Amino acid sequence: MEKGYKKKKKWNFNGNEEVNGSTSTISVRGVYNKLTENIKKEDKRGVVRLCRADPTDFFKTTNHASHAIAQALHSFHFNCYSPSGGLPKARRAVADYLSSDLPYKLPPENIFITSGCTGAINIIITVLACHGANILLPRPGYPQYESRAAFCRLQVRHFDLLPEKGWEVDLDSIEALADENTVAMVLINPSNPCGNVFSYQHLQKVAETARKLGIFVISDEVYAHITFGSKPFVPMGVFASIVPVITLGSLSKRWVVPGWRLGWIATCDPDEILQHMEIVTNIRNYLDISCSSPTIVQAALPQILAKTNDDFYTKNLDIMRETVNIFYDRCKDIPCLTCSHKPEGTMVVMVQINFSQIEGIADDVDFCTMLAKEESVILLPGVTVGLKNWIRITFAVDPCELEEGLSRIKAFGLRHAKKLS
Repeated sequence: MEKGYKKKKKWNFNGNEEVNGSTSTISVRGVYNKLTENIKKEDKRGVVRLCRADPTDFFKTTNHASHAIAQALHSFHFNCYSPSGGLPKARRAVADYLSSDLPYKLPPENIFITSGCTGAINIIITVLACHGANILLPRPGYPQYESRAAFCRLQVRHFDLLPEKGWEVDLDSIEALADENTVAMVLINPSNPCGNVFSYQHLQKVAETARKLGIFVISDEVYAHITFGSKPFVPMGVFASIVPVITLGSLSKRWVVPGWRLGWIATCDPDEILQHMEIVTNIRNYLDISCSSPTIVQAALPQILAKTNDDFYTKNLDIMRETVNIFYDRCKDIPCLTCSHKPEGTMVVMVQINFSQIEGIADDVDFCTMLAKEESVILLPGVTVGLKNWIRITFAVDPCELEEGLSRIKAFGLRHAKKLS
């Protein structure tokens, strides 16, 4: 009887297209999982993962951070739920930390603690997703913005980053894309996935363009201060007197703790324009129904931000400067790849595939799939971040691992090189 009932019953759920589409096509984790399925178990060399920017594969966090967590844990005072916006002392610590780079002081009330920067992205995109609105996203960019916008049915319009100009923003394309329904633009600085750092002068032009169009700027600064080129990191909040800025950040990259899930939203808005637009109110309301960052990590945050020694940052940057040099030099010897701009920051870089040098490979997805099968090397197809026939490579790895991965990529390219007629 039960078996027959199962046959006759028509169940109503047919699947969620937004979930299925976003995880399989514009999710770093989803693409990574698919590529790992192509690894041959019989390859005894081991897998070289140059796909995900997870610094914990090689780098370690500072002892101050782990000690602060242990102290918060053993106090037994932070096993509770966190207030919606975060612990007051955590908000104050982030405000002080960010204010050190700004020409004004942020009050703690302008800080909202989130579950990693992913949580911050989800909150701000959801808040902006009113009927008929659109948002401007960089191409290439970080796919979480795209997938969250798809969930919320917020229309996305892409402006280009120009590789021939060191991945600067195509300001003309922004003016052409924006209309009366455009609510904001997203800027990622230092840039994931491009590895560039925007100059003070260019950021000022971005701010002036946004002001002209009547839109505010969401500045993703997860990689703040992770720079090793000639350009220093300049926070977008410096230009908040020109245009309102919502800054997103986290502990994950600079302190090498992505699994701790602590991020923040900061409203850099001296003229309180975002307050008058009720965006701040909407952020507060959304935080009431969203998952908070772990209370123990919030409790440890003031010590982590205040007591981490400069030596910790310097050591990590020196290692990444070394791996960037290895990558850039070795890439020149791989005919099927072109790096148009030496990375200046973050942990990743975009590289173009030279299809004139290879045959039997259809596109960037095919390239990465075949590379995984033949060489057990995992790269991220450029289409995942909005730039087809490019690939994103992570260099925040053991220098020996990077050398091995690049050696295998070169062998792969030579194996598929076009035959001379």
